Amino acid sequence: MVDYIIVGAGLAASVMAERIATKLDKKVLIIEKRNHIGGNCYDFKDDNNILIHKYGPHLFHTNDKEVVDYLSSFTSWDIYNHEVLAYIDGKKVPIPFNFNTLYELFPSLKAKILEEKLLKNYEFNSKMPILELKKSTDEDLSFLADFIYEKIFVNYTAKQWGMKPEEMDSAVTARVPVFIGRDNRYFNDKYQMLPSHGYTKMIEKMLEHKNIKLMLSTDFKEVCRVEDKTFYLFDKKFEGRVIYTGQIDELFDYKFAQLPYRSVDMKFESVDKEFYQEKATVNYPNDYEFTRITEFKHIHPTKASKTTILKEYPQEYKIGENTPYYPIFTEKNQQNYNKYLEYAKEFKNLVLVGRLAEYKYYDMDDIVKRALEVFKEEIR
Repeated sequence: MVDYIIVGAGLAASVMAERIATKLDKKVLIIEKRNHIGGNCYDFKDDNNILIHKYGPHLFHTNDKEVVDYLSSFTSWDIYNHEVLAYIDGKKVPIPFNFNTLYELFPSLKAKILEEKLLKNYEFNSKMPILELKKSTDEDLSFLADFIYEKIFVNYTAKQWGMKPEEMDSAVTARVPVFIGRDNRYFNDKYQMLPSHGYTKMIEKMLEHKNIKLMLSTDFKEVCRVEDKTFYLFDKKFEGRVIYTGQIDELFDYKFAQLPYRSVDMKFESVDKEFYQEKATVNYPNDYEFTRITEFKHIHPTKASKTTILKEYPQEYKIGENTPYYPIFTEKNQQNYNKYLEYAKEFKNLVLVGRLAEYKYYDMDDIVKRALEVFKEEIR
């Protein structure tokens, strides 16, 4: 009595389930190994009555009105503009590195020269990837590029990814730009906001449908098996479609070797003071073993005498020991993924969508847009 099996209960899976149940009036079974819905977006109120994000801060931002309109069917919104500081040479300064950062770290005369040269060479209010700025032949801009690279970029990248920036795909390095302007916001998108009651409540609304059934705390392979490129549900051949949002290498028993990921050890602390730091997130590129500290009371304001912070310690992903968060983008890893992708095409009823299944980094708005596209193109 099931038309679709969806593996995972994160954002991509939930969009797919909602569309299939609502638009096609088909029955969907969601199988999720965790004991909750929401995937890495999962949030809940802790003992301090503060809404925290269990798997690290998730900030919704987009320029795509279609995505906003779709999600607005399941939540109201609170406007939120995220700001991040970086601890550099004993000072907390705005990042992405911008003109305000320039004047906080350099003598005003030097900062003025650098500002004028940046404006002369690059468009105002544009973003410049640090590795692009390093290509500048101007003596002052070359000095600035080296400073930003050494003080903000290279050590943070080494901690976060366990490798040098030059070894990584440009799509990753471009995510840490220099901003040619004075906007201290971490994102510059048209829509920057948070679900009023959290991501979990929003996703609960998405899955509130008579055609959707949930199996939590269940590994896919506990109830399904794959044999001769055919899926079996409870030992019966499954004639419907399988939408898979988990790790593609795990699905195929690491047939073409394990795809590497970076993980993070999330350490939450309750602090007996009203606020711990000035902004929601402070990055520590050069000091300490953690990469950043997030204080959730800045993100979800609430009256509480204590506050909750999260320190993130990047680490290697190990099967069965921690959580795969970030695909590691290198040419070799992409080639291995492509082997899995070609093999997956031999399964006539298999659909892959999501960060783990597609071995691709997606922001939240990207994954919603991707899931809506997959529904339109491959399902409907």
